[in-house]
Amino acid sequence: MSRQFDVVVIGSGPAGYVAAIRCAQLGFNTACVEKWLSDSNKPVYGGTCLNVGCIPSKALLDTSHKFYEMQRHFADHGISAEQGSIDVAAMMGRKNKVVEQLTKGVAGLFRSNKVTGISGAGALLGKGRVRVTSADGSEEELSAATVILASGSEPSTIPPTPIDHELIVDSTGALEFDAVPERLGVIGAGVIGLELGSVWSRLGSQVTILEALDDFLPALDRQMARESLKILSRQGLDIKLGAKVTGSRTSKGKKKTVTVSYESGEGAGEAVFDKLIVAVGRRPVSDGLADPAAGLAIDERGFVEVDEYCATNIPGVYAVGDLVRGPMLAHKGMEEGVMVAERLKGKKTQVNYELVPSVIYTHPEIAWAGKNEDELKQAGVEYSTGSFSFAASGRALAANDTDGLVKLTVEKATDRIAGCQVIGASAADLLQQIVIAMEFGASAEDIALTMFPHPALSEVVHESALAVHGHAIHKANRKR
Repeated sequence: MSRQFDVVVIGSGPAGYVAAIRCAQLGFNTACVEKWLSDSNKPVYGGTCLNVGCIPSKALLDTSHKFYEMQRHFADHGISAEQGSIDVAAMMGRKNKVVEQLTKGVAGLFRSNKVTGISGAGALLGKGRVRVTSADGSEEELSAATVILASGSEPSTIPPTPIDHELIVDSTGALEFDAVPERLGVIGAGVIGLELGSVWSRLGSQVTILEALDDFLPALDRQMARESLKILSRQGLDIKLGAKVTGSRTSKGKKKTVTVSYESGEGAGEAVFDKLIVAVGRRPVSDGLADPAAGLAIDERGFVEVDEYCATNIPGVYAVGDLVRGPMLAHKGMEEGVMVAERLKGKKTQVNYELVPSVIYTHPEIAWAGKNEDELKQAGVEYSTGSFSFAASGRALAANDTDGLVKLTVEKATDRIAGCQVIGASAADLLQQIVIAMEFGASAEDIALTMFPHPALSEVVHESALAVHGHAIHKANRKR
C-alpha cells in the first residue's frame, strides 16, 4: 500500500523546500522527495543552490575577495601585511562547512514544520501518483492530492568542449579545484562565468573568458554594460566577445593542458589553459521526471509547461523553479513555491514576474530589475533617467570602494520607477530598496522625498532619484 500525503514535492532546492515548508505551515500533510546523497549516503537537502551553486560559489567569492583586498588595497588603508598566500584546501574546507550548515538547516526546518523527507528519485506516474526509487534500487509509490515538481536545473554543455571532469569542468567542478590554475579558460560571460572567473582571477589565475555574443551582458543597457566590462577588465579578466568556440583538444604530456579553438571577428584563434570551465547556461532537469504515460507537457527545451500560477496540464500537478519558464534564479523559484502552496489554501497569491531581481556577485556586484533604458526605448515609452556614481559617495570613498553607479529609469508621464540597475558595493541590497518601491508603485519623487541615513551607500540610490528631475545635491545636474 502506498503512503498517502496531501502534497508531495519532488526536489528540495529553493523552490522545492520552500514549497514543502509553506504547504506544511498551511496544514497540509507534506512530503519532499530528494535524491541527493552525502558522501556517507545520507539524504542532503537544498538542491543545486545550497550544494553546488549559490552558496558554495558565494563562499569562494567572499574568501577570494578578502585575499584580493589584502594584496591590492590594504596598503591604501595604511595596513602593512606580507604578500600572503592562499591555502586552497582550507578555503574549500570553509566552503564545505558553510554548505553543510545550511543543508542541515533545511533538514531541521523540515523536522520543525513536520515535512516528511523521503530519500530517492521521484517520478510522476500520473495525477496524484509518484514513484520513488531509492539508491539501492527499491521502489515505493506515494499518493497525494497535489504534486509539486521542483527538480531544478543542471549545467548545459556544448559539443566542442566535452566535460572530462579533469581539465574541462562545469560549474560544479570549478568549485572543487585543489590548486589555483596558472591559466584558466571560461566559456561564457554570463553570471556563472563571471563569478567563477572572478574567484580564480583574484587568487592569481590568468583568466580568459570566451563569449560567443558580441554584446556584453545584454540584459543591461549599454551604458551599464560598458561600465561593467571596464571594471571587470581592469581587475584582470580578459573578456573576448564574439568568440565562438569551435573545438578543443587535451595534451597527454606530463603537464596536461587543454587547447581551445575559437572564431572571432579577428579570425581563427587558439588559447591554451590548465583548466577550462564551461559556463554556457543551465537546462531543466526534466528527463525521467515523469512517466511518458502521465502525459506531462514538456517543451522542446525540456521546460515543463505551466500557466501563470505554475499549474501544469495535469490537474493537481504543479511545477516551479528552474524547471519552468522565466529566469533560473533561486528567489524566483522560492516565490513560485509559496504561491502554489498558498493558492492550494484558497489565497490569491501571485508572483510579479516583472520585478524579478537579478544579481551577479562579482565585486562590485551588478544588479538589476524592471525595464532598462533600451527596453523602454524599444517599447516606445517616454522615459527619464537619473544616475549617481559611487565615486561621489562619502561612505564609498571612506571604504575605498568607489567603482560603479546607480541608474533609475522612470516613466516620464507618471514619474513611476520603471527599472533600476546598480553596479557597486552591496548592489543587491541597494537594488532591493527600489524593488520594494516599485512593488508599491512608487515614483522617483517618492524616493527623492524619503530621508536616507548619512553617511551610507544607500545615499547613492537617493541621489539617483533626485537626479531624475535635476535636483541631485552632490553632483552637477544636467541642464533640462
